[in-house]
Amino acid sequence: MERKIRVCQYGAGKMSRYLMRYVIEHGGELVGAMCRNPGHIGKDVSEIIGDGYPEVGVKVESSADADRLLGEWKPDVCIVATRSTMAEIEDIYELCAKHGVNAVSTCEEALYPWNSSPAITEKLDKLAKEGNCTLTGVGYCDLYWGTLVTNLAGSSHKITTIEGSSSYNVEDYGVALAEGHGAGLTVEEFYKTIGQYNETPSDEMKRLVESGEYVPSYMWNQNGWLCSKLDLHVVSQTQKCIPCIDKEDLQSETLGMVVKAGDVTGMRAIVTTETEEGITLVTECVGKIFNKDEFDRNVWTLHGEPETTCIVNKPATVELTCATLVNRIPQLIDAPAGYVTTDKFPYNQFMIKPMNEYVLTK
Repeated sequence: MERKIRVCQYGAGKMSRYLMRYVIEHGGELVGAMCRNPGHIGKDVSEIIGDGYPEVGVKVESSADADRLLGEWKPDVCIVATRSTMAEIEDIYELCAKHGVNAVSTCEEALYPWNSSPAITEKLDKLAKEGNCTLTGVGYCDLYWGTLVTNLAGSSHKITTIEGSSSYNVEDYGVALAEGHGAGLTVEEFYKTIGQYNETPSDEMKRLVESGEYVPSYMWNQNGWLCSKLDLHVVSQTQKCIPCIDKEDLQSETLGMVVKAGDVTGMRAIVTTETEEGITLVTECVGKIFNKDEFDRNVWTLHGEPETTCIVNKPATVELTCATLVNRIPQLIDAPAGYVTTDKFPYNQFMIKPMNEYVLTK
C-alpha cells in the first residue's frame, strides 16, 4: 500500500494509550478516536497517551456518534478496545461491517468466538463479507497462548498433552474483570455463582456457553484456537472454576475494598479439551489480586517426545497485547472478508518499515 493506513480508535481507556501511540510510531495515520467516557471526550489523544506526548491534532469524540464518524473518517481499520465478550462488541462490529471497515479488538472472546458465541460470529461473518471487510480479535493470547505454543509444537516428535497456565493480576484490568473472576466473594458465594457449573458434562456445558447462559474463561476460546491451528478435532470440552484465596488480607484498589484472608481473591479456570487425535489440552488462566510476592507468569509444557517447557516471567501483558495487535494490522487488511480468526493468519511479524509497506493484496 503506497499511502498510510488510516486507523481509528474505539475506546480511549488504558489500552488505547499504547495502541494509538504504537499505530502512530509504526507509520499509521490516526484519523479519529472515540469513547463513551465524558472525561475523555474533547481531549487531544496526546492527553490520553500521556507522558508529555506531543499534540496529535485528533480529538476524542463520543462513541454515540460512531455510525456518523466511521462514515466521515473512512478508516481502513478500527481498533476496538472496550470489553471482553462478543455480545459487548457486537454493535460496533456491525457498524464497521456496514461501512466496510476492517476491525480488530482486544476483546478476549473475539480471538476465537466460534466455540462460544457462534450465532453472533456467524452473523458478523455474513455482514463482513457483504461489506468486504475483515473482523477479528488479537491480544496477548494470540501469541503467548497461541503461536508460541504452535511454534513449539513444530519442534516435537510426539505430543500427548498440551498443558498451559497463565497468571495475571486482576488489579491491572478494571472492576468488571475483577468481579468476573469472583474477587471479593466468600468461598460459599463463589461456588453458588461462578463455580456452580463445575461438574457439568461437556454437551451441556457447550449448550450453556453457546446459549449465553454461561460465560466461559479465556482458555475456552484459546483451546478452540489451538485446536484449529493444529488441525485437531474436539471431542469434548469442560471447564472448572476454583477460587483463589490468600492467608493475608489484601487491599484491592480496583474493587475499593479489603479482601479478607480466606475470602476469594480471584479464580483458576481450568479448561480440559479432548480431541479425536488423542491429544489432550489442559489449560488454565489464573486471575486474582496478587500479594506482594506474586507476578504475572506464563507457562506451557508439551508432554510427549521430547517434553518441552517454556516459561515467561513478568510479561508486560498490556503492552504486549497492544504491540501484537498493531503488528497484525497489515495481515488484517490482507485477510479475506468475513470473521477471520488469527489461526488463519500468517505468523505475526515485527515491523521495521512503516506498516503500509507490509500490506500485500489491497
